[in-house]
Amino acid sequence: MARGKHIPTVASTRLARELRTQRDNAGMSQEAVAEEMGWAESKLYRIENDKSRVLQRDVKRLLKLYGTEEKQAEVIAELGRLAGEPDWWHQYSGAIPEWFQVYVVLEASASHVFGYQSELVPGILQTEGYVRSIMSTAPEPDSDVEIDSQVQVRVNRQARLTEKSPLNVWLVLNEAVIRRTVGGPAVMREQVEHLIKIAQLRNVTLQVLPFKSGEHSAMHGSFNLLKFPAPDDPDKVYLEQQIGGIYLQKTHEVERYRLMLDDLRARALGPGETIAELRAVRAELT
Repeated sequence: MARGKHIPTVASTRLARELRTQRDNAGMSQEAVAEEMGWAESKLYRIENDKSRVLQRDVKRLLKLYGTEEKQAEVIAELGRLAGEPDWWHQYSGAIPEWFQVYVVLEASASHVFGYQSELVPGILQTEGYVRSIMSTAPEPDSDVEIDSQVQVRVNRQARLTEKSPLNVWLVLNEAVIRRTVGGPAVMREQVEHLIKIAQLRNVTLQVLPFKSGEHSAMHGSFNLLKFPAPDDPDKVYLEQQIGGIYLQKTHEVERYRLMLDDLRARALGPGETIAELRAVRAELT
């Protein structure tokens, strides 16, 4: 990878977590480690939060300092090597905002994504026609080349839904998501057909929250809750705005959104009813 601004990868995110865990296991503070390594404390902070590259020789020095068992050290050192190799989305980094690159990394390393969408079909479920229609509404639309790249990113993200160890997804969609005719009837019909197909995957659950359900706990907006396979990797909540994203992982913050999700799932149509509703909407779009 060319030198320059650090772009997180799945491997670098895992490496940062492993190094932080090893330091905690060794009972050492960031200040003590930085002093032993001859670094500023801010450098170690950035390494442990995946905000900076770390040389493989420094990974080995850190593991030696922490007294990490040899076999485990070899595994972590391999992560250090992989962390320097770009993930598939790096070729599109010029077309993806930096704040969203972080989400792509988190989604790629997550085991489960739960969420609520109030206005639009989630990116991981969007068709090309739908994506292009959404992109055209921006106050300052991107170039055709940038839009092509953003479409390809969504296509690659969707591949996780059908791979050997697929991402598990459970999403609640406000009825407005399927009723708003984005891109015209033909584009929206294709999108609804895609949702019907995706909803029948064993690892995907879709629920529609009907208008008639009235007020609910997530009326302030959409959110995603990501769960990771490593037990020491905390769940994270992602809130997206047009020009930025917010990431939450404090226990009380995540728990609040988990309770909101439970409320939404209880109020929404069941998975079977949702597919029936999607089919009804598809029929209306002919």
